[in-house]
Amino acid sequence: MKTFVAKEHEVEKKWYLIDARDKILGRLASEIAILLRGKRKPVFTPHMDAGDYVVVVNADKVLLTGDKLQKKMYYRHSGYVGGLKEIPAKEMLQKKPENLIRLAVKGMLPKNSLGRRQLRKLKIYASPDHPHQAQKLEKLEI
Repeated sequence: MKTFVAKEHEVEKKWYLIDARDKILGRLASEIAILLRGKRKPVFTPHMDAGDYVVVVNADKVLLTGDKLQKKMYYRHSGYVGGLKEIPAKEMLQKKPENLIRLAVKGMLPKNSLGRRQLRKLKIYASPDHPHQAQKLEKLEI
């Protein structure tokens, strides 16, 4: 017997729609990461992109538990001396709610070119409107 390994072009990729309204950020991000990697498919292979596309709407309505809204900080660095910028989760939720979800999912994907390719299949929108009606999205409850 030989082990079956699916080719990337043979795997059927679906489009899922997820409403982030009143969902907890970490639990939502872990479910999205599983879909993007394709871990629930029987043809899952760790070195191959077998995941599905995910469209997230209402990103500005996502919840954080405890006092993470005030205490959780997001950091980035310009590369120059003294170039560390920090932004609290509350401010990021107001300014760029898409980045809040994207960063949470990014941390749960592989840290290599495969993970970057899988992250490109994630489409996040702060409002309930999105331009992906033509893809026949399958609504997914989490």
